[in-house]
Amino acid sequence: MPLTRSLDDATVVITGASSGIGAATAYALARRGADVVLAARTEEALRRVADRCRELGGRALVVPTDVTDPEAVERLAARAAGEFGRIDAWVNNAAVGTVGLFDEIPVSEFRRVVEVNLLGTVHGTRAALPWLDAAGGGVLVNNASVLAEVAMPYQSAYNATKHAIRGLADTVRQELRVTGRGHISLCTVLPASIDTPFFRHAANHTGRELTPPPPVYPPDLVAETIVRLLRRPRREAYAGGAARLMGLQWRLAPALAERALGWYTARTQFGPGVRLDATGNVFHADAAAERTDGWQGRRAQLIRLTAAFGLAAAGTAVGTMAAMSRRPRTER
Repeated sequence: MPLTRSLDDATVVITGASSGIGAATAYALARRGADVVLAARTEEALRRVADRCRELGGRALVVPTDVTDPEAVERLAARAAGEFGRIDAWVNNAAVGTVGLFDEIPVSEFRRVVEVNLLGTVHGTRAALPWLDAAGGGVLVNNASVLAEVAMPYQSAYNATKHAIRGLADTVRQELRVTGRGHISLCTVLPASIDTPFFRHAANHTGRELTPPPPVYPPDLVAETIVRLLRRPRREAYAGGAARLMGLQWRLAPALAERALGWYTARTQFGPGVRLDATGNVFHADAAAERTDGWQGRRAQLIRLTAAFGLAAAGTAVGTMAAMSRRPRTER
């Protein structure tokens, strides 16, 4: 079920709203006149995003929130409803990452990624559902990743949480239907590599510069996908053609796709530089994190164009090999 009112009369809560996809989504909604409630750890960055939202024509409320604290997330929901009268949609977007070999990532960081990415989504979902129900219906969007369906090396903690978020959404969606709350829609977004500060902010135990594996898409692409889901909810939506292609490869020939994607991403997620700071923003927020794009910036379009052909060819090969493997063998 879509929103019960138009976007220019809707209130939308966004976590992880201080940068990247969260900030881009806030801007996309503000352009359409929505009231946006911005949540993240850093108040200064949130206020800059809020100022831009107001310039674009929307109203904005800043509520600094650590999504790992369930009581803080409940207060976020209450503040949003108290300010604007209701909550029509909620976007769970907050995420952090730690990159390195599984057995080299500190347990404390692995736990923190689970707390932010997975439990943050759990807390947001639990806080949002009563208010969406009280509004007569609404839409809850979980921003996962194509890594909720596929996997890549050096991202074990992130992969695990995104797979879990997808499973959580499927289960809660079933429960909403069987308990007569089908007027609440729960959607999962599966973006490809997005040009945000995520890789720059991730904890890094590789000693090498991190880069998003190409093709890389702008955060506005995910923001517009989320806007479309608010208007016409679907179970899942890919953001970026590469995400759809990778998902198809994984379903057609999972063993081959696992090997190919592992080989590809192990060679494309590292740049030529050296990274000595291993902690990232896993435990502490970046006060200057209001950028929607990452270090790639102007190179993103070129990367998409040069890499798209290779991915398309790989997808064709996987599909062909899978189809051939299903053909009955003839006697010689």
